[in-house]
Amino acid sequence: MVRSLLTVDWDYFIPSKKEWFFSYIENDKNLTQLWYKRYIKGKLEGEDLEKTIKLGKVIKGFWDKIKTQLELDKNIKVFVSESHKVAYYLSKNFECSEVISFDAHSDLGYGGLSSLDFELNCANWLGKLLKEGIVKRANIVYSPYTFEKPSDFEDFNNLYNIQYYKSVEELPKENLIGVIHICRSGIWTPPWLDERFEKFINELDLPFKKIPLKERKWEVSKLSYADQIFYLNFA
Repeated sequence: MVRSLLTVDWDYFIPSKKEWFFSYIENDKNLTQLWYKRYIKGKLEGEDLEKTIKLGKVIKGFWDKIKTQLELDKNIKVFVSESHKVAYYLSKNFECSEVISFDAHSDLGYGGLSSLDFELNCANWLGKLLKEGIVKRANIVYSPYTFEKPSDFEDFNNLYNIQYYKSVEELPKENLIGVIHICRSGIWTPPWLDERFEKFINELDLPFKKIPLKERKWEVSKLSYADQIFYLNFA
């Protein structure tokens, strides 16, 4: 069987907004302050993001479906991180020849093949694994809430072995999952769902190692008028 990395981005489960579907620098400010800006802007426009940006139904029974469709190694390792680029290092260090990625983004690289010449980041980690020959095939299971489509990455598809799927059930069964990676991707996933993220990790019911995640405090009820002005002008 093919030894594979299974990596799951938390944004796979969360319907988002198209105007947020851009690349951002993964830093502490963007993890929280960017969400305050989005929330306050939404309130001014008559929308309560805490009520409209929530988990989709696709999360129901997710791990049960994974365990039914795919074989997990008896010595499987599980890691939890903030950034999805950690999947690059896990694939390399554990000698995985394939990646199965559940994500709202392909992470092949944005801006064409030249984006693989950039330094490793959360937007090109999968493309770099393919370019460097570390993995032989990428299996991308797109979120039902994605704004991307496979044809957006035609240059990559013509050069590398990339397969796209719409659900867990479509995945081939010849993969032996040696490593599971779960990432929060806090730039794209809201702080008010962080507790549910922790529950999702525990629902896997396997020991895991957490690569330090920043605890995000979400206290919109305590924001002063000055705070709101500050966040609205946050770049």
